[in-house]
Amino acid sequence: MPDFKIAPSILSADFARLGEEVDNVLKSGADVVHFDVMDNHYVPNLTIGPLVCDALRKHGVTADIDVHLMVKPVDRIIPDFAAAGASYITFHPEASEHIDRTLQLIQGEGCKSGLVFNPATPLDVLKHVIDKVDIVLLMSVNPGFGGQSFIPETLNKLREARKIIEASGRDIRLEIDGGVKVDNIREIAEAGADMFVAGSAVFGAKSATDANTYDSVIAAFRAELAKAAI
Repeated sequence: MPDFKIAPSILSADFARLGEEVDNVLKSGADVVHFDVMDNHYVPNLTIGPLVCDALRKHGVTADIDVHLMVKPVDRIIPDFAAAGASYITFHPEASEHIDRTLQLIQGEGCKSGLVFNPATPLDVLKHVIDKVDIVLLMSVNPGFGGQSFIPETLNKLREARKIIEASGRDIRLEIDGGVKVDNIREIAEAGADMFVAGSAVFGAKSATDANTYDSVIAAFRAELAKAAI
């Protein structure tokens, strides 16, 4: 059974009490804290920066922080997120003039590096820089907003990405972001994903017994993943 990771996106959390929200979701069984960083330029929204990452580390969060940069250009902000405590930093190939150099920059800052592919972006670039990639993130919605529906064609793309990763012989995570729900996470896992970003599906659900925890939805994710035919 693959080492599945659940990575709730704080884009859907209550920002007025973000530290508490992150603490609760990790206590409920989440593995990774996912950051959706948007610049109102590459994508039509504006969200958070390195100060929020730094604040969560100072708050006491020790889990991996997965920073998805939806910004253009990307190189300037990478050292700031690395210094703020990011574990993974991923970016879109379209947002870098020199993709290989940007991957080297991330790894040189001590973080795990990755590429993000929008729904209509082919995986061609991956084959040429796979030696510098620790994680591949496939968008199953068009980036910029939370709460969107999963694009079914992404399942075929997951299968393609999984074949590329296995052919490389490298230990590379395959992450999915967008519209991940209890009723589709099993199918997504069977297509090849092993790390699952979920925003509204997690932070929009509360435990029946405690309004401040997310036990029920994360337990439901785990139960579905356990059924996956891998």
